[in-house]
Formats: sequence, structure tokens, C-alpha cells
Amino acid sequence: MKIPRIVLFIAMVAAIGGLLFGFDTGVISGALPFLQEHWTLSDSQLEWLTTSVLVGAIIGAIASGGITEVLGRKKMIIVNAIIFFGASLGCAYASSITELIIMRVVIGIAIGITSYVVPMYIAEISPKKYRGGLVTLNQLMITIGILASYITDYWLSNDQDLESWRAMFMVGIYPAIALLIGMFFLPESPRWLISKNKLEKGRAILEQIESKDQAQQIIQDVQYDLTVSRNNSGVKELFKPWLRIPLSITVMIFFFQQFSGVNTIIYYSPTIFKMAGIVSNTASIIPAIIIGAANVAACAFSVIMLDRWGRRKLFLIGISGMIPSLAVLGVSFHFGEQLGDMLPYYAAGSIIAFIIFIAISLAPLGWLLISEIFPLRTRSLGMSVGSLAHWGFNAIVAFTFLKLVNTLGVAYTFWSYALICVLGLLWGYFYIPETKGKSLEEIEDHWRQGKSARSL
Repeated sequence: MKIPRIVLFIAMVAAIGGLLFGFDTGVISGALPFLQEHWTLSDSQLEWLTTSVLVGAIIGAIASGGITEVLGRKKMIIVNAIIFFGASLGCAYASSITELIIMRVVIGIAIGITSYVVPMYIAEISPKKYRGGLVTLNQLMITIGILASYITDYWLSNDQDLESWRAMFMVGIYPAIALLIGMFFLPESPRWLISKNKLEKGRAILEQIESKDQAQQIIQDVQYDLTVSRNNSGVKELFKPWLRIPLSITVMIFFFQQFSGVNTIIYYSPTIFKMAGIVSNTASIIPAIIIGAANVAACAFSVIMLDRWGRRKLFLIGISGMIPSLAVLGVSFHFGEQLGDMLPYYAAGSIIAFIIFIAISLAPLGWLLISEIFPLRTRSLGMSVGSLAHWGFNAIVAFTFLKLVNTLGVAYTFWSYALICVLGLLWGYFYIPETKGKSLEEIEDHWRQGKSARSL
């Protein structure tokens, strides 16, 4: 059985939102050295500039759960495409650091909403057999967006022109236009339509992607689930005892994902390589491109394997590889003087290994699992909490990285991330569920019966 073409088309267009997510979080990496020299910024100002997009993402995560439930998944993505377009222009034409920070906050709002609404939309429209790969297609597009931002930064960087960063930000308008146009050709989530009593519209979409019998079964399951939770508001339901496990999984998977230090590499990659001895702004971007390419390749592997190997196996393999990678990275900087000119190569090798392992595990699994483990009535709010956790932890890590480096040193900073991953491995063994091959309604029923995560 092949993935229905219409489902693949829907997932690919919606996942342009993931590309924007990746591009607009990664583009700051190559722009920072130019911005620092252009406006003579301190390390503290660099952290604020980097964190501004994360502040916006937190705002988007908090404010948009209820709005997405009212407007629907499709309209929310369209609104975001418009925000991405306008904020990209605003960044490119910013006349001061304050103005640029404000525009990065606005673009962060769109990133915060997109980070959960796109995987939710894809999950709700995908056949269960292919849901893991299709939702993770969004993560693949995030990695492609990050790689595209690094290539763009390198291509447009010019050590003789300290305003090279303006053109870097401008490139973001093009995927925003593609997403805006493409979404007008996509249907709304059938499960959302059914939840809003638009039964026939939902049925018509389901019958394009599932057999008639399967479509009818999904409709019955959704209606039953809505009847069961009819007397409870989404917020009230979200904090009921039977949803404590999925809610804790949602928060903790993003805690371990972010406190592995992954986004210090995404945001500060050229800065890290300048710490390792590379002097040129432009040359410091080259290792980041190689890391970005490894990220894409590993994520493409996870798209294929998530529905074959399952979620638990990839999580355990990935985090087990992240630990020694971070440890070796710390060792490389600890013995930097002895390594001399070889330090950038050791640093690049261990970072690439780390990126490969996280790209097949925690990076895609965060967004995939939270799109699967909540019931329909609370899915928007649950994923909004997940998005809030992701961006909140992300902001803490981004805002403290340079402070930790200046206080503990580079080696001990990465060793502290490795220690957190050890704790993540122990937590994941007990709390990462196996959702492969389960319908969203079957997963909900599992929680209602009070069963553990490992028994799913």
C-alpha cells in the first residue's frame, strides 16, 4: 500500500511551514558576526537578539491554542504565512537593533504557532500506517530550512560589507509566499471538521485518504470521544488525572531535547567555531553548512524508519549516541591547546555525530509524539503546552549559553549538556510510549484506561 498522493501533497505543502521554522531560527547564526560588528554589540546584546525570536515563539504558543481550535488548522497556517512574510521584510529593513529585535519577536510568534499547528494538521489528516513518517516530514523540512539558512548566510556573506545580514533575512519571504499560496489548495483537517459538526465535509476528505469503512470508523471514534468529553472544557480536560502521563511526556521530552544544547549549535555554530580558532566571519559558516547537511540526511533517515523501527527504539538509540558525542566535544575544547589547529576538526566531528543522533531521535520525536498522544478535544491546547515548553526551554538555553561559556568554560558547558542527556536516557526508558501503528483514537483509549506509557 502506497501513501495516497493527495496525503503526500498535503503534507509536503503544509511542511513548508517547517521550512520557515528552520530557516528563521537558523538564519541568525550566520548573521550574528556581521550584526555584532555592524552595531558593535556586546555578548549580552547578542543573547537578547538570539533569544528575541524565542520570546515571540513563547507568546505564539501561549496565545494560539484556543484560536487554532476556533479558526481551524488551515486558516491558522495561512495567517502564519502572512506574518512570516511581513516580519521577514521588517528584519531586512530594520534601522536599529531595537527594531530588529521587535521584528524577530514577531517572526517568533509565527514560529511558535507553526511549530505545533503544522504537525497537528498533518497528524490529523494522515493514515495511521504512515503518520510517523508524514509528521516527521515537517521535521525534515525544518532541517532543510536550517541548512538553507546556512547556505544563504554563506552565499550572501561578505566580510567587506557589514550589512550582509539584511539580504540573509530577506530570503525568508520566498518560502512564506509559497506556503501562503499552497495552503489555499489544501483541505481543512477532517477531524477538526467533524468536531465542529461539519460531518459531511469531514467524511468527504477522509474518504479521499482512507477506505470508506475506515473513514466511517474514524468518524464514529471521533464522535464517541467528543461525547465522552462533551461536558468538560478543553483546559479542564487537559489537566485531568488520565492525561497526566501525556502532559508530562509533552513537557519532559522538550526539556531533554532542549537541554541537550542542540539549539546552541543551531544558533551559535559559527560563534562556536570562532571559539575553536576560525577567524573569518564567512569561513566560520562553512562547518555549519556541513553540520546542516548531516542534520538533513539523518532526519531523512528518521522519516523512513519511524514507522518501521518505532518511536522508542529510535529514541533510545539516538540519546545513547548523543551522550558520548557531547562528552567528546567537551574533551576537544578541554585539550584545545594540545590539539592546536586540529581543534576545529575535532569540534566539527563531534558536533556532526551529536546532530546525527539527535536528528533521528529527540528532534523529530518531540513534535511527532505530542501530535499523537492527546485526544482531539484537547489536542490544540496540549500541543500549545508542548510548544510553550519547547520555546521556553529553548530560550533559557539560548540566553544562558554564552554566560555558561564565560563562567564554566566551553568544555564544562558541553559536559553539563551530556549529563542531562544521561538523565534523559533513564527517563525515556520508562516514559516514551510506542505509538507506531496505533490510531489517534486507540491512543486516547489507552490513557482513559489508566495504563502506563511503556505498556502502549
